[in-house]
Amino acid sequence: KIMWINFINQQDKLTIASALEKIEQLESQSLKNTGVWTPYQIFIHCAQSVEYSMLAYPKQQPEIFQNTIGKLAFSIFSFKGRMIHPLDEPIPGAPPLNDSNNIKSALDRLKKAYIDFEQYSKPLSPHFTYGSLTKQEYTLAHVMHLNNHLNEIRQL
Repeated sequence: KIMWINFINQQDKLTIASALEKIEQLESQSLKNTGVWTPYQIFIHCAQSVEYSMLAYPKQQPEIFQNTIGKLAFSIFSFKGRMIHPLDEPIPGAPPLNDSNNIKSALDRLKKAYIDFEQYSKPLSPHFTYGSLTKQEYTLAHVMHLNNHLNEIRQL
C-alpha cells in the first residue's frame, strides 16, 4: 500500500535550507515513484542541475530562446513560486540516468550539491533554458525544480 507524504508545502520558503530539510525528511522514508523515473534517478537529475549551475550545463538552448521563452517561463515560475516541467526529461547533454536502488547515495549527492551551491562564490554558469541567473534566482529555480519532482515521490 502506498501512502502520500506531503513533502511539498506551498507555504515553504524557496531556500536551500528548506530543500535540505526536505532531503532529511526523505532520508528516513521508504520511497516509491509514481512517474517514469525512480527516486534515485529523480534525485540524481536534481543534483546534476545544481552541479551544472556551478560547472556549466553540457548543452544550451539558443540565446534568443533563453532571452525570450526561457526568461518568460522563469518569470512565471518565480511569480507563482512553483515550476511545472516534463518530469522525465533529462538535462540536455547530461549522462544517462542509470537505475540504481541506492536512494541514500542519490540523496547524499543532492545534499552535497545544495551545500556546495550555497557556499559557491564564483560566477554561475548560464542555465540551459533560462540563461543568466543571479544566485538568488538560481536558488529559486533549484528549489522549485526539486519541489516539482517531489510530486512523483510517495512513501511506501
